[in-house]
Amino acid sequence: MPDKAAHWYALAGLVIALDQLSKWLVLGNIEFGQTIYVAPFWNWVLAYNPGAAFSFLADQPGWQRWLFTVLALGVSGWIALELRRHPEQKTLSLALALVMGGALGNVIDRVRFGAVVDFIQWHVAGYYWPAFNVADSAITLGAILLVLAQLTAGGHDKDTK
Repeated sequence: MPDKAAHWYALAGLVIALDQLSKWLVLGNIEFGQTIYVAPFWNWVLAYNPGAAFSFLADQPGWQRWLFTVLALGVSGWIALELRRHPEQKTLSLALALVMGGALGNVIDRVRFGAVVDFIQWHVAGYYWPAFNVADSAITLGAILLVLAQLTAGGHDKDTK
């Protein structure tokens, strides 16, 4: 019997591949601290974030690297099980696959570099959003879809069509 969740795992794998490819390109072409202007609201930068979102716990001596790695692996394991249990729930499964792919993309960085590689910087009127990456974007989109899935779910199988 084929695994009905295989395509959701493949999507998570695609997110990981795109994330790692983009980081490979950035690491090969941008120096740490360098800013490359893209548009009036957008720069390419190379930054390393040893913390979590918005540099949470980035000032700690290093234990947070392993905490966030173990947390992401645990959440990804749980997501893998949920994808096997509910592969027919399209919005939920899409959201979970995006979160899993993003989390594992950032885990690779934490293991390789001790920090997450960030390179997208948005800004407006002198205010700068913290730099982020493809994995962070997938996690954010997945989280938004999770909220939408919960708000629109009248029954467990509502979004299976």
